Amino acid sequence: MHENDPSITAEQFAEHTSRIITSVSSVIDGKPEAVRSALICLLAEGHLLIEDVPGVGKTMLARALAASVDATVRRIQFTPDLLPGDVTGVAVYDPVAREFEFKRGAIFAHIVIADEINRASPKTQSALLEAMEEQQVTVDGATHRLPEPFLVVATQNPLEMEGTYPLPEAQRDRFMMRISMGYPDAAAETLMLRQRETSNPLSAISPVTDAATVQQLIAWARRVHVAESLEEYAVGLAQATRMDPSLHLGASPRATLQLVRAAKVAAALDGRDYIVPDDLADLVIPVFAHRLLAARGVHRAGAQPVEAALAQIIARVPVPFAGARV
Repeated sequence: MHENDPSITAEQFAEHTSRIITSVSSVIDGKPEAVRSALICLLAEGHLLIEDVPGVGKTMLARALAASVDATVRRIQFTPDLLPGDVTGVAVYDPVAREFEFKRGAIFAHIVIADEINRASPKTQSALLEAMEEQQVTVDGATHRLPEPFLVVATQNPLEMEGTYPLPEAQRDRFMMRISMGYPDAAAETLMLRQRETSNPLSAISPVTDAATVQQLIAWARRVHVAESLEEYAVGLAQATRMDPSLHLGASPRATLQLVRAAKVAAALDGRDYIVPDDLADLVIPVFAHRLLAARGVHRAGAQPVEAALAQIIARVPVPFAGARV
């Protein structure tokens, strides 16, 4: 595969992605899975939702990824008084030209950091729906394309905290993955104290790739082979969530598509030009969990009901065997 593609080679894909991971990891200590998830979303043309308590590095991860790519970056601090036009842009009347001129909002960038997205009202949150799904915004009947690549990295505080609004189901479904940073271990936290006493590690990051190269990496990952049996396996996982009695809302077809896209990038990052069942199974929870709703009254001791249901689904859905048709 790819031998006749002059744009990029397997060695170049590995080299560029390794540089990005090393760059981001220099700031985010002890969180390799979070760094990998962010890169998967970027190269699978998805969006990432990072949910955790304040102060564990959610915004730092987003900013480190943005600083590692020589591309346009905008940060939006979501607040209760933020308006949809602040995100998408507005049409302003020009008295000299006697016509309305579109002033672009903060969404017009390759990488958009939506900080504390659930502190804005549902009306403002909905301003992101068209941009995240169709990579465009429509204002006063005129459609404006967003740049490529386009990635939204949103951070979210737990809903138990004051001043937050729950993301609607349609908004959550736009995110390819949801991850949690978690608290650092003692060694990583001690290292953080030592390194950040005198300087900000973000200031030491310089871009290791650019937007054009990221587009080539995306094209490479898009051509990773998916056997027909693995496509059926992905559909089987999604359908199982729709029939599980402990789940009120199952995975959407968009979720199935994004699971396969994420698995392609995961396989490419592991040096393969084909996916295996583990690529799909390992991503089911981060790709599906935030889209699902537990049935009323469902509780499982010691586990989140949605994650527990997904773990049981992964265990019971038949895995394609090695001799399955390709």
